[in-house]
Amino acid sequence: MSGSQRALKQRIRSTETLQKIFRAMEMIAASRVGKARAGAESITTYDSAIAAAVAAVSAHAKLDHPLITERTDTNRVAVLAVTSDRGMAGAYSASILRETERLLERLREEGKDPVIYVSGRRGLSYFNFRGMEVRRAWTGDSDKPTEERTMEIAKTLLAAFLKSPEAGGVSELYMVYTKFRSMVSQVPQVRKMLPIKVIDPDEAIQIDGMGLGEGTDKSVMPLYDFEPSAEEVLETVMPLYVESRIRTALLHAAAAELASRQNAMHAATDNASNLINTLTLDMNKARQADITTEITEIVSGADALQDSKK
Repeated sequence: MSGSQRALKQRIRSTETLQKIFRAMEMIAASRVGKARAGAESITTYDSAIAAAVAAVSAHAKLDHPLITERTDTNRVAVLAVTSDRGMAGAYSASILRETERLLERLREEGKDPVIYVSGRRGLSYFNFRGMEVRRAWTGDSDKPTEERTMEIAKTLLAAFLKSPEAGGVSELYMVYTKFRSMVSQVPQVRKMLPIKVIDPDEAIQIDGMGLGEGTDKSVMPLYDFEPSAEEVLETVMPLYVESRIRTALLHAAAAELASRQNAMHAATDNASNLINTLTLDMNKARQADITTEITEIVSGADALQDSKK
């Protein structure tokens, strides 16, 4: 076997090994994406319901809650970037980091001081490599976020928003994550989570565009009796709403990550198969060329021997 054939055969074996890994990762992602997708869809329903509940309570309460009030005592702004813990998911994390960089640049141009929070090792590595300080990072379960982790993130960000400027408080909270739409469509989203924007138009009450729906007449809204008061109910419901929004974003991001990984690994498997076919064809051509050369040498040697006998 010539050196070129040996090298091609080695490349084919290594590519076949990679193909098996790609196929295994694709199957793992495919087995998990269904559950993640169902979780994202179910939490979206809950998110809409609690948004409607907050809108209804807001109609009967004085809107002076700290989570609604715009802060002007600090220019610090919290930015949470939701990335993946592992790679091999195509442009999933790269898209989020690109959107995060755009948001950070825009905030700095507005004279604000961004404070970075990160979910996922890819984002943490990215900012550490560039020497950018990360105030807090959560890693280890980007493709299956637990309720405990969601509560931890929500409490940390809520506490940062409610702190005084001297204690490192922030005036706004932005979240950059990927929204799951379908297996082939995952869209990066930049959402302002805090302060919560409450809109009280003449025809409907909405919160961040999610509420009782357009065309709902406030005059026919149901009347409620609140114990002990609408303000105290709002005090309890508002943090739940923020936790729900963060939980929704994390579950959408998990489903988007698994879908991106499944698509990326499927494409990698196909590319590996095409490469193996190409290398096999090249190896066969090299073998054929070697055989032709050997036959030519044998014939030439035989002719030379025949001529020497004459």
